[in-house]
Amino acid sequence: MWTITGILLASAAIAMLELPSLMKKRLYKEFVIVCFLVLLGTILSIAQSMRMKLPNPLDLITFVYQPCSDFILGFLQ
Repeated sequence: MWTITGILLASAAIAMLELPSLMKKRLYKEFVIVCFLVLLGTILSIAQSMRMKLPNPLDLITFVYQPCSDFILGFLQ
């Protein structure tokens, strides 16, 4: 409970520091990207603090490049 509160407070502090300056400069695309990244980071941090099983990004990379690797290794042998 306390970790989730800390994560939410940290996310709110980051948002309060970054977002007003982006709005003043009228950087709307950057505003949307920063909001998305802060929200994504908050969600992933809360999920990790609740000890949920999160997917490993390396598994996706391995899945995508494994056929290429197998083809090249088969070609070289």
